[in-house]
Amino acid sequence: MIELGGNITLVGFSDLDDGSLIILKKMVGNSVRKIQDNSQNFEGFTLTCKNVHSDNKFELHAKLIDNGKVITSQVTDFNLFYTLDKVLKAIHAQQS
Repeated sequence: MIELGGNITLVGFSDLDDGSLIILKKMVGNSVRKIQDNSQNFEGFTLTCKNVHSDNKFELHAKLIDNGKVITSQVTDFNLFYTLDKVLKAIHAQQS
């Protein structure tokens, strides 16, 4: 488990290489900053990665807690960064 800034938690990313992890942290940090700007009372954000070994796919689960309301999204795809972009955009869209 990796914590970013105290209220962002990344789970299941220990298998990533250092370069990919740096890019992932930047993408998550920038997106969550935008999500925070649109939040009433941002309480926390959790991103969980599950590897689908049989297909080399990434399954990402995102959970936002905003003013007591839980917003979730789940996306599965072959490319980690494409999947991350889709799951973050889905959270942002549900928030609006």
